[in-house]
Amino acid sequence: MTNLLELKNVSKIYSRGLLSRVSTTALNNVSLSLDSEHPTVMTVAGESGSGKTTLAMLLLGFIEPTSGQIFYKGQDIHALRGEDRMMFRREVQAVFQDPFAVFNPFYTVDHLLAVPIKRFKLAKSKSEAQDKMVEALTAVGLRPGDVLGRFPHQLSGGQRQRINVARALMLRPKLLVADEPVSMVDASLRANILETLRSLQKNYGVSVIYITHDLTTAYHVAKSIVVLYRGSVMEAGDVDAVIKSPQHPYTRLLVDSIPWPDIDRRWGETEIKAREMDLTEQVVGCRFSSRCPFVMEKCSQDPPLFQLNNYQAASCFLLEGQPVIAPEKLSDLLPV
Repeated sequence: MTNLLELKNVSKIYSRGLLSRVSTTALNNVSLSLDSEHPTVMTVAGESGSGKTTLAMLLLGFIEPTSGQIFYKGQDIHALRGEDRMMFRREVQAVFQDPFAVFNPFYTVDHLLAVPIKRFKLAKSKSEAQDKMVEALTAVGLRPGDVLGRFPHQLSGGQRQRINVARALMLRPKLLVADEPVSMVDASLRANILETLRSLQKNYGVSVIYITHDLTTAYHVAKSIVVLYRGSVMEAGDVDAVIKSPQHPYTRLLVDSIPWPDIDRRWGETEIKAREMDLTEQVVGCRFSSRCPFVMEKCSQDPPLFQLNNYQAASCFLLEGQPVIAPEKLSDLLPV
């Protein structure tokens, strides 16, 4: 069975400087796959600089990996040509962080929605195009009469973000890459947008890769989670298992920062070393070793992925003794 999407040992290294080249590894040997027959919501989580947005750009084909390959329905996305490339552009859609920057402020919502319809020849008449707009807006919880005919600046951030989702939905995508879609939206609207993403998976068979730094929203929207730090996978598995019982010190740090509604629970229970590495500093061994309170001499080597149970794995020498799995087998532990 062909996977919908597959990353095979993908790395991305950025270099800068003419005389003295400085390299930064944004993504380090990441392998993931999504089943074409079972749409799911997968979260990719981590703080700023962890490689989340680089991963999104790679998945969308906007940049090429330094090493490794990315396949869509069995084909390398950078080898796609003609109709295959057009199909990829239609079936893999994105929702970005800023719900205003992606709009041209000089055009109304009608025009913004009409462009993909015309581009991909989704309607044979203006009335059919109008029906598709109304259907998509209604599907994301908007009343067409409230938004059609308006300019982006006349709408709220939540409305603009849901219009982004509606525009993607019109193309009947197979995969939606949502990069921090609620971080610039009022807290009162976040639940609506997250519920919209879940409904895409349930009602329309769209797989969603939800990229975020917020484990609270990840817990409520996703079935599986991959935690990145400085481009490497720290922990991954069933979202319930990873967040309720984190095994990697970095995941514990992230979970400890969640404002739980429990007056007896103290923030900052996990010890954190104050020094943070420069993003351009060369890393040897475990990416988290400079901050980890449990760092050991062997952390100067890259730790493998240790399988903890059927739905959880972590990359930390504290878990030595557990079975080791290859990076390309990680997706086998992610529930759908």
